[in-house]
Amino acid sequence: MEKIVDLRIVEEPKRPIAMHPKKFGMWLFLASVAMLFMSLTSAYIVRQAEGNWVYFELPTLFYVTSVVIVVSSITLQLAFSAARKDRLAAVKPLLLVTTVLGLFFLVGQFYGWKQLVANSIYLVGNPSGSFLYVLTGLHALHVVSAVVFLLIVCLAAYRGKITSTNTAQMEMCTTYWHFLGGLWLYLFIFLLLYR
Repeated sequence: MEKIVDLRIVEEPKRPIAMHPKKFGMWLFLASVAMLFMSLTSAYIVRQAEGNWVYFELPTLFYVTSVVIVVSSITLQLAFSAARKDRLAAVKPLLLVTTVLGLFFLVGQFYGWKQLVANSIYLVGNPSGSFLYVLTGLHALHVVSAVVFLLIVCLAAYRGKITSTNTAQMEMCTTYWHFLGGLWLYLFIFLLLYR
């Protein structure tokens, strides 16, 4: 007697692509911020081509703040990696160092603007100065919000709420911080090339 073999191809059910709703909202926010700055830098290029443009040197402090924001991204990434490995004793000081570096970045930007004023580059006047203040000022405003976010994460770390199984908030903060660091480097290089 012949045996009948039933060869049916059974397809494994596909897992839906899922993302934490807060993370999804954050990514939408980051996309909108990126579009805002892309449109502003595009407007900068178009307006510069029209003429009546004052060329200027970037403040020396902007070079310093560029290094500061890169270092702060490194310290925050180290803190996040430590949190994922439950090395919580390392998380707290690294978060504090990142927060201090974020504040140092903001102070450096402020004194950079003072250098601009000393060199007769103002918010009101020539469009080149206006664009510079708007671009760097909007970025600084976002850094202020990120520093507040860092302080919230610091508080959570000191209350013992950040562990290897509970890093969603810290992950979002880290992503936002890295985004702002990358955005600053983009703006800094853009301004170096199109000043």
